Amino acid sequence: MAIAATLLAALLAVGAQATPGPNYAQYVHGGHYMNYTSVPGYFLQDDPSTNASTFDYTAVNFGLINRTYDADDTCRPGEHLTQWQRFEREVLRLNQESPKNVEYKVIWFGRHAEGFHNAEQTFVGTPAWNCYWAELTGNSTASWADAHLTPAGIQSALVANAFWKHEIEAQKIPTPGSFYTSPLFRCLQTANLTFTGLPLPKNKPFIAMIKELLRENISIHTCDRRSNKTFIHESFPSFRIEEGFHEHDPLWNGVTAETESSEDVRSRVVLDDIFTHDCNTYISVTSHSGEIGSILEVLNHIPFSLNTGAIIPVLIRAEALSPKEIKTTTTQDWTASAHCTVPPVSSVDNNGPCACPSSAAPVTTPLIPTTPP
Repeated sequence: MAIAATLLAALLAVGAQATPGPNYAQYVHGGHYMNYTSVPGYFLQDDPSTNASTFDYTAVNFGLINRTYDADDTCRPGEHLTQWQRFEREVLRLNQESPKNVEYKVIWFGRHAEGFHNAEQTFVGTPAWNCYWAELTGNSTASWADAHLTPAGIQSALVANAFWKHEIEAQKIPTPGSFYTSPLFRCLQTANLTFTGLPLPKNKPFIAMIKELLRENISIHTCDRRSNKTFIHESFPSFRIEEGFHEHDPLWNGVTAETESSEDVRSRVVLDDIFTHDCNTYISVTSHSGEIGSILEVLNHIPFSLNTGAIIPVLIRAEALSPKEIKTTTTQDWTASAHCTVPPVSSVDNNGPCACPSSAAPVTTPLIPTTPP
């Protein structure tokens, strides 16, 4: 069932949204406020006993559990359906039997494949990466400002493409009717490689929509600053860019980092935007580990950290709230992030403050210009 229209003056009331944190609601053009719940019992990734670090979506049918559904009663005698076809009927039943203000959608959350920033972090180690190298645009061998995919990352995305093709042909899986992606280059590449050339329905071709708020947690790392709009359009001319998308990145400043509560507000805003303006039941979102983790938090899903290139579907129940039920959300100020002007000492803890050599105290001045070419 479509979500019932609930006229609200604003999508989200954000209390104490202090500078330099942005007002994310500016990216949404009308809408509703939802209460989200991930529906457990359908996928392995909903089960706390599933090990996310070893989870291989290609080996387990995207994690879909082999089980019976209430909708199985509608099967005709002699009818043989795949697990995904039966699941599709179950989702249809849930929507048909729901109140007018409740809707179920299935979203495939795909983390981008390996980028040059991932490879460099593995090479230098997390402390040195966070405190020095990530604030640069690259070194003599690689660039990681708005990182592109490595050769291994490209191959990983092609594996996803092949698996989707298998699922479409063998499992008759319901394909996404909408495709959303982060504006960061590694996600644009991953989405393009994953879905181009698939045997999709003619009325639901692969045309990605780029959404600003699906980006990674915004830190002072240069891999978190997106390229300008012109470059993105020239690189992926068939992709659509959402209304209000700025030419230059309006969120990254090289000094302050987005807090977890701010990111969760951002995730809720972009989810509300998708749920209130997209009538498709099946949707794909290509994003990042941190942002997908934040979205799962908003969905009240158990934590599930995706490896690079991994994909998980989630069955989501969304309930449109009345104006009286809406709660004001308070976020924390963005925080200034200190870093070193030379590589840090090796003893620094992975999650601790930067321990620079005594001659180079941590600073908060950007090491590079804040506006990319």
